[in-house]
Amino acid sequence: MVGTTEATGQNVHANGLIHNSNGSLEEKLDELRHLMGKAEGDPLRIVGVGAGAWGSVFTALLQDSYGHLRDKVLIRIWRRPGRAVDRATAEHLFEVINSREDVLRRLIRRCAYLKYVEARLGDRTLYADEILKDGFCLNMIDTPLCPLKVVTNLQEAVWDADVVINGLPSTETHQVFEEIRRYWKERITVPVIISLAKGVEAELGPQPRIITPTQMINRATGIPIENILYLGGPNIASEIYNKEYANARICGAEKWRKALAKFLRQPHFIVWDNGDLVTHEVMGGLKNVYAIGAGMVAALTNESATSKSVYFAHCTSEMIFITHLLAEEPEKLAGPLLADTYVTLLKGRNAWYGQQLAKGVLSLEMGDSIKGKGMIQGVSAVKAFYELLSQFSLSVLHPEENKHVAPVELCPILRMLYKILITREFPLQAILEALRDETMYDPKDRIEIAQTHVFYRPSLLGQQP
Repeated sequence: MVGTTEATGQNVHANGLIHNSNGSLEEKLDELRHLMGKAEGDPLRIVGVGAGAWGSVFTALLQDSYGHLRDKVLIRIWRRPGRAVDRATAEHLFEVINSREDVLRRLIRRCAYLKYVEARLGDRTLYADEILKDGFCLNMIDTPLCPLKVVTNLQEAVWDADVVINGLPSTETHQVFEEIRRYWKERITVPVIISLAKGVEAELGPQPRIITPTQMINRATGIPIENILYLGGPNIASEIYNKEYANARICGAEKWRKALAKFLRQPHFIVWDNGDLVTHEVMGGLKNVYAIGAGMVAALTNESATSKSVYFAHCTSEMIFITHLLAEEPEKLAGPLLADTYVTLLKGRNAWYGQQLAKGVLSLEMGDSIKGKGMIQGVSAVKAFYELLSQFSLSVLHPEENKHVAPVELCPILRMLYKILITREFPLQAILEALRDETMYDPKDRIEIAQTHVFYRPSLLGQQP
C-alpha cells in the first residue's frame, strides 16, 4: 500500500490529513490468516476470477498492498485465454506506455517493451492475458496497473484458493462457478468468496424472486452463504486505482465481513461492513437499469441539465418505490443507493452505453458486451426487474384507480427502457416521450405512495414473510 508508514500505523496524504490504517499491513494479513486457520509457512491464496476493469483493479490493489509479503500471501487472477488485442487498441496501448515514464521503464526493465513496439507496427498479435501480466486490463487500457500473476487455466487458478474474488458479470457467474465446483469436490476447507458483480436475474417460478450473484454462487458451488460476501459502493475502477478517495461496503456474515473490511481498507479506499447481503447486492443492480436511460437522455437533449434533472427525479422515485417492495426498512438504503446511482450516472459504463446508443455510435444489434468496456450489466437488469415486477401475483393497490395492478405499472421509465432495449418496440427517442407524458405521476406522488402503503414483499429476495 503506497504511502503507508507501518511503524506508526498512520498514513500522511498530500492534503496533510493523517489517517489511521488500523494496524500495519502485516498485522492485518496475520489476523485474516489466523481467522482462516492458516499454518506457518502456508501462504494465504487469493484468486481473482474474471479480469474486467473492477476485478482487475481489485486484484491489483491487493497485489500493491500485500504482494511483497510472499511468504504469507499469494495473489493471482484468472482470465480466459485467446482474446486477441486488435491493431487499434495495440496502437493506443503503445501511446499510453510511452506517455508514462514509470511504465516505460518497468517494461524495459522486464524486457517486455519490444513486443508492444512490434504490436504497434502490426508485426505481432498481443493477447489480453499476456498484457494483463504487464498490468494492462483490456477494458481499461488508459489506467496501467501493477504487474499481475495471470493464470488462464481455471482449475489451476482456484483449486487451492482460500479467498476467491468474483469479478465476473452476473450473466457469467453461474456457469463459471458450476465449473469451479468440479475442482472443489475434494476440498476439506471451505473458501471465502467476495463477489463484486452488480447484476441480477429474475426467477419467475414457482414464486417470483430475484437471483443475485452471491445466490448464483451458492447454488452453483454449494458453498454456504455464510462464506459468500458482496462488496460494492459508488466506485469507478480507474479512479480507485489512481487513489481517488472512495468507500465501499462489504456485506455478509459477521465472522468474515469485519475481518475482511479491515484487511481491504486502505487510506484512500474505506471499507465498511454490513450484515444485509442480498438487499445491497440488488441495489447495485437496480441503479444500472436507470443509468442507461440517463445516458440516453443526456445525449438526446445535448446534455440539457434541465432534462437530466427531470429524468433523475423520475428514476429515483421509481427506485424508491422498488426498494419499498424489496426491503422492510428501505430508508436505510437511500444513501448508499443514491450515491451509487450518482457516480454511475456521472461516469459509469451503463450511462456511457446509453449515450453511445443515442448518438448512434453503438447499436442494440451489437449486443451488451462492448469492446473496451466489457459487459453492460444494466441491459440484463432491465429485463430481470421488468419481468419480475410484471408478475400479477405481486400486485399492489393502485392508489387512484382503486384496483390491483402489477408493480411495473407504477414504473413508467422501467417499462419504456424494457420496450426500447429488450423488445425493441420503440426507438431510443421514446425515453423522452415517456418523460413528457402528461399523465405521468409527479415523482413526489410516487414516493408518497411507496411510503404510505405496505408494499414490502419479502419473497422477492427469497425471504420468509
